[in-house]
Amino acid sequence: MGKSAKTKAPKIKHTPPHPPAEVDPKIEALVREIIERVADKWTMLVLEVLVEHGTVRFTRLGELVGGISQKMLTKTVRQMESDGLITRTIHPVIPPRVEYTLTELGHSLSAAFCGVWIWAEQHYDEIAASRKRFREQVTPNQG
Repeated sequence: MGKSAKTKAPKIKHTPPHPPAEVDPKIEALVREIIERVADKWTMLVLEVLVEHGTVRFTRLGELVGGISQKMLTKTVRQMESDGLITRTIHPVIPPRVEYTLTELGHSLSAAFCGVWIWAEQHYDEIAASRKRFREQVTPNQG
């Protein structure tokens, strides 16, 4: 009836999409900027926290991300807000309460990176074996 949990998904060969013959320099610049920003570990960690926890206060966001300075968290959420990935809500209370929520654009970025997670899961054994072979070649046993 069902496959066992250890059965691997079939390997599917994907043909990568071909870029257009002419690349719009504005689009190329945007793609480079987005890759640079989302490849930043703090952006990805903030994105993950907001996906898992929904709307989060600034201080709690820092706690959930872990290991991030207040200065870096401020820089990261400002950039994400500038890119339209999150919204910031300031509640007029004393002291002010600031909350962050993912936008639809932020959720779509999260969904795109979910593909990377799935890819890593599917290819974990291959990558681990390759890394092991590489280490053995670089540092042969001296026994």
